[in-house]
Amino acid sequence: LGSYYGRIAIGILIIQDLIAIGIIAYTGGGIPSFWAITLFGLPLLRPVIAYLFELLKDDELVLLFALVLALGGASLFEFFNLSGELGALAIGMLLATNDRSGQLEKKLWSVKEAFLVAFFLEVGLTGFPNSSELNFIFIVILLLPFKSALFFLLFSLFRLRARTSFLSTLSLTAYSEFTLIAGIVAVSNGFLPESIMVSFGLIVAISYTINAPLTIIEDKIWRFSEKFLKRFERDEKLHDKQSISLGAAEYLVIGMGDAGIASYDELKKSGKQVVGMDIDPDRIEKNLKKGRRILYGDIQDTQLWDNINLSKIKSVIIAMGNKLTKTNATLNLRNSGYNNSIYVLTMRPDETQALQDAGASAVSIPIREAGQRLALLSMVEGDEVPSIDVDVNPPDGRNDKN
Repeated sequence: LGSYYGRIAIGILIIQDLIAIGIIAYTGGGIPSFWAITLFGLPLLRPVIAYLFELLKDDELVLLFALVLALGGASLFEFFNLSGELGALAIGMLLATNDRSGQLEKKLWSVKEAFLVAFFLEVGLTGFPNSSELNFIFIVILLLPFKSALFFLLFSLFRLRARTSFLSTLSLTAYSEFTLIAGIVAVSNGFLPESIMVSFGLIVAISYTINAPLTIIEDKIWRFSEKFLKRFERDEKLHDKQSISLGAAEYLVIGMGDAGIASYDELKKSGKQVVGMDIDPDRIEKNLKKGRRILYGDIQDTQLWDNINLSKIKSVIIAMGNKLTKTNATLNLRNSGYNNSIYVLTMRPDETQALQDAGASAVSIPIREAGQRLALLSMVEGDEVPSIDVDVNPPDGRNDKN
């Protein structure tokens, strides 16, 4: 979600899911009760549900509360002759913006995983596809490349860069699991034969099996096909064109999370010319409002570093969490001819060697440094013990009560 191409892919998936929800509603069976119109008043219950949620402190009660909401919402909709799946979805939407919604999601995660395994087992136990169904599966899988090509051309038509179109397309190569959800509802109400679910299950599983390894080597695929795919870029102004000017900046901070913001502010406080870079538009906007100079940039894009002037940059700070992203960014910087310092943030010592092999000048491991600092403080005796500064307002403005 933090990347532009990721948001595009999620947007497409949401549209697909809405269509699937429409199919679920249509095939749910029967005509909704007249009193179903009262369900439009559900948002009025949101403050009550949120208040009850705030009263819960024990993890076990939170889990039970989440289950009651999901199953209760399903039962409520079924009472009015509507799809139970839509009921669970509607209740979830009521709490989507709640500050503790993430806690509910974590509590339900293991339950969801167990249900997912059970769901696939149920589909698999319905039987084995016959020869005609196997032919159907084979044909639909063969359509995957055509589906991907249509997505890529669609994105190019809407003036996206070739790399953005490619990455969004790769994320959408597999068939959606909503195929199974909508299929189950259609089968249970007699719209489709029961045997079709085996075909749907295999199609989704095979498409995921094909898609998963491709996403792992997406950068290698892009480098191999870059020249060909760029031919499809439109000559007009591209929506996701990346910044190629760093101005008078001498320091570049990549990744404007808490660590990146702290590095940026410290350099600025010391009177240094600094610029930040991030791929998340929301994060960029928030930092711009606070007076920080932040540019949009996909650091894994080799085209960015080929077109950007790094001659004035004395040091690059990479403050990101993903190991592969940090490693690729370091490699791209070095391959573009950048020879000055690259400092990389990592929380895990086992990442150190890979980052140094990629060309990082130094690697910071805050946990280790914090431990060393605590040891030094513990050796100070008597009245010489220094006070500990506690930053109650984190750099991004959040107050983390946890």
